Amino acid sequence: MSKNFIWYFLFAAVLGCSPKTTPIKEASDPEMSVPLLTIGNENIFADEFLHLLTKNRQFQDKEDKLNPEEFDENLELFINYKLKVKEAENMGLDTLEEFRREFEVFKEDLIQPYLIKNSLQQGELIKAYNRMKEVVKASHILLQFPNNASREDTVAVFRMAQKLKEEAEAGADFNQLALEHSEDPSAKDNKGSLGYFTALQMVHQFEDAAFGLDVGDISDPILTNFGYHIIKLEDRKPNPGEIKVSHILVRTQPGDPVSEERALRKVGDIYTELQKPESLWEEVCKMYSEDLGSKNSGGALPWIGLGSVIPEFERVAFSISEVGEISPPVKTPYGYHIIRLDEQRPIPSYEEMEASIKSRILRDSRSSLIQSQVTAIQKSRYGFQENGTALLKVQKLLDETNSLEKFKEDVMSNTIQEDVLFMVEDQDITVKDLLVFMENEKNKVSIGSRNSVANSLDRFIEYTLNTAEERDLLANNKEYSLLLREYRDGILLFSLMNEQVWQRALMDSIGQVNFYEENKNQYLWNERVEALIVTLGKETYAESVRRFLTNKKYKKDLADRLENTFLLDNSLMFTMDEGLYEWEDHPVLSKVEINKDFHEIKINGKSSFILIGERVPPQAKKFEETRGKVIQDYQQFLDKILIQKLKANYIIRIDEDEKKKIYQLAVKD
Repeated sequence: MSKNFIWYFLFAAVLGCSPKTTPIKEASDPEMSVPLLTIGNENIFADEFLHLLTKNRQFQDKEDKLNPEEFDENLELFINYKLKVKEAENMGLDTLEEFRREFEVFKEDLIQPYLIKNSLQQGELIKAYNRMKEVVKASHILLQFPNNASREDTVAVFRMAQKLKEEAEAGADFNQLALEHSEDPSAKDNKGSLGYFTALQMVHQFEDAAFGLDVGDISDPILTNFGYHIIKLEDRKPNPGEIKVSHILVRTQPGDPVSEERALRKVGDIYTELQKPESLWEEVCKMYSEDLGSKNSGGALPWIGLGSVIPEFERVAFSISEVGEISPPVKTPYGYHIIRLDEQRPIPSYEEMEASIKSRILRDSRSSLIQSQVTAIQKSRYGFQENGTALLKVQKLLDETNSLEKFKEDVMSNTIQEDVLFMVEDQDITVKDLLVFMENEKNKVSIGSRNSVANSLDRFIEYTLNTAEERDLLANNKEYSLLLREYRDGILLFSLMNEQVWQRALMDSIGQVNFYEENKNQYLWNERVEALIVTLGKETYAESVRRFLTNKKYKKDLADRLENTFLLDNSLMFTMDEGLYEWEDHPVLSKVEINKDFHEIKINGKSSFILIGERVPPQAKKFEETRGKVIQDYQQFLDKILIQKLKANYIIRIDEDEKKKIYQLAVKD
């Protein structure tokens, strides 16, 4: 479970977890200048409480407003939350390197929607989504450049590409040309055929060219990092989208031939059973599927798209053409599946796919084009002014060295540490600042990559501009600053709770036992009974099973005897459940007279035989039997003790006027 989820579960989920909020007044507003709370020496303003309180709510709508009790409960939760954050700060948890690393990761994610880059991405996102509505089929010929290619080499490769295009347009077989000339290693097997693909599966120059062609067209030479491509578009059709399937699973034990044989026989019997007109998929699934998470819902699985499930399963699932059609058994690492196609739908809406498309574009080569636009806007917005002479001099030194140490020596010998490289927001940025930046990232320096010393100046300019934008957001975007504080406090809350409550309760075995002993009356078994429940697959099996069980008493080995007598020849004859049960709440045992040794009943159209064994009277659960519940309760106990201690240690003041303002906004009349 992620830290983010845990602390949201503890606090923010109580107040709501949607990013949508009602408008919040700026803290600089005169009306908001008085703190809502003071904890110790820290002022906490109403806008922070409102930021959390208004998640998933629009207080303009009366039905979203709270009743007085809910308001008081939420305010109490907020106070407890801020008390724990204050304690974490006083313990120095916000100074730990682990906290700083984690907070930086969160901040990097949180800031993304507010950046200039985000707005520039929207056009690319929409274009990519529109292309994803189709899949195209293409072949290509790749001509690469020789190592250390000269300008003449580049021109020669381009002319060869033009020549091959002309031959193809004149009637030459394109795939034969690919076999003979393409330098794509796969061409010897596929003759240049790339099969079907959609947006974001090829480099963007290739994708732009392919989607811009009509079927049968051949492109001009297209330059990518791989070389020059000539592309022939062979087909385009709608994206098959997603499918919804159900499955029946028979598990196997890896490396166990006996398990494999039994599973294969059982899944074969199930498949045969499903071919019969009277068979109902849902009943067969509930009876025999070994996927406990789906068997009671007809084996239904979530929507899946290409690439979202294991290949063996995906290949068969997407090959089913008719809704309601059932596949033969298919083997995967989990066992044997029988798959039924339930529904088909096109690709999800843009809103549903936006986040995943954005993530892929950020990793795509087209992100560099977006970044160049971002840099231009940042330079204009934050008053970037460069010292061209100093920049050229420093870049020359960087190009001539391959190590940070050597570059530092060159800087010292040239006495240029204080030279101004550029200005951002009227602040001089010097060579010394560049050295600090390079020192901080030295562990990431790798010669030959973008992180090489030679590229340090470009990265430094980008870093400085991004830092200026981040400062701008923190100072002027209230929504972002509140969200950032929320996540920062959430990490501290988790750290404190993990140390003072969760891990303490998990590791304190003596405390667990003492808590159990003091609260033993909370951990009780109701009356239990030993039982074996045999549920028939079909009524035709009832007589033989009844005859076998007549006059038999419940014994531990009876289930094994039943399996050896019947299931070896017919694995679908019945299923068995055996154990010690609290019978009063049991879905089957609660329906029989518990004093009798043998019962035959029918539930939901299925016959069951029940053998009752020894009855165990109500008694306290042993610690080992309820340890998980004890630890959970012990954690809640430690949390209460922690809050009591914090309320005793910190002076809490509430400004009643500020509280009243929020009350009037949030509470029903």
